[in-house]
Amino acid sequence: MLFQALLFFAGATALYFGAEWLVRGASRIARSFGISALVVGLTVVAFGTSAPEMVVSVLAALEGQGGVAVGNVVGSNILNLALIVGTAAVIAPLRVEMRLILREAPLMVVAALLLPLLAWDLNLSRVDGGVLAVAFAGYLAFVLRSARDEPPVVEEKYEEMEAEAGLKPEEGSRLRDLALVAVGLGGLVVGAQLLVGAAVFFARAAGISEVVVGLTVVAIGTSLPELATSVLAAARKEADIALGNAIGSNIFNSLIILGAAALARPIRVDEALLAFEIPVMVGVSALFPLMAYTRRTLARPEGAVLLACYLVFLGVLLARAG
Repeated sequence: MLFQALLFFAGATALYFGAEWLVRGASRIARSFGISALVVGLTVVAFGTSAPEMVVSVLAALEGQGGVAVGNVVGSNILNLALIVGTAAVIAPLRVEMRLILREAPLMVVAALLLPLLAWDLNLSRVDGGVLAVAFAGYLAFVLRSARDEPPVVEEKYEEMEAEAGLKPEEGSRLRDLALVAVGLGGLVVGAQLLVGAAVFFARAAGISEVVVGLTVVAIGTSLPELATSVLAAARKEADIALGNAIGSNIFNSLIILGAAALARPIRVDEALLAFEIPVMVGVSALFPLMAYTRRTLARPEGAVLLACYLVFLGVLLARAG
């Protein structure tokens, strides 16, 4: 049991640093080709922080652990908004840009609704995976087109974040950055194998379902990059980056990660997920824009409400598992 726990933490650590190195290398390469900091932040960085969920879910699906794959996505989405955004708002009230409320947040709710609509028959087929992948391609095209209309101040913020995070390219460093991307991808694959293996072991040893493990320990382990990015951005008063990271990650999770997992191998969806956990995910996704719209701010009390929602969800989940 102790050895499996060490494997789990080793896997989570490899996922965290793998995502970090992948983001760093890929961002520098993209910037060296003249791509703007804003576009890199909305695509490369957003995808990089969701890379652990991607690798873990696809690997779990290929190994026939569909419960871990779906549970990881649903659990990560709930955790991103309730725990991570809630924690960020408690650290410092988050001023919410209207574009997040009117554009990204509704897209996040629609992406969340696609899962129960496609999984009504308790199955995510390859066709369903294709639908999610096409929806993601449409979202990505929308993001890239919208980036051209952003005011200069938004680009400046992303450039500041880029400089602080060491994402600016250096002269003659493209080969080194390619190596960093390769090492990061390797860390993600190895970390995912360790994490999934240890998670399945714990589920069987404790006599609980793989879905519950995916919703809890696996979701927490794969959400470490989002937690670090959002909390750091909130501490620096960069609310739009903190919230944009969480919302973008949820859209990525719901569309391309579930889509890729279902394309890799059709997934059987647990009926209990459709009865409780997936409605909670949709509900939390809808709660965020309602909170933000009132005063265009997520204040500390609202952050505390989100945190309380996560703790109640976790308590109900563990009580049902017990």
